[in-house]
Amino acid sequence: MSTQFQRLTANAAAVPQLDCNPHRRIPALTVCDLCGGISDMTLWRWLNDTTLGFPRPIYIGRRRYWREADVLTWLESRQEVSHATA
Repeated sequence: MSTQFQRLTANAAAVPQLDCNPHRRIPALTVCDLCGGISDMTLWRWLNDTTLGFPRPIYIGRRRYWREADVLTWLESRQEVSHATA
């Protein structure tokens, strides 16, 4: 398991429970912060690694937005995977 994913799973527990609106769209910078302060390059890698199943963004103009609920669900699933392998 890479160091980045170890940090992700450690930070996933620290993600506060937000007022999760299933229709709320969040920009890439917010996704990076929510995922533990990852870089935009890491976000790009996750999007291009089909084995991770990271949620796909929608594009409005040239900007990327994610459904907040999808990102939070993905983070929770990664946390469950890390506990199952530990």
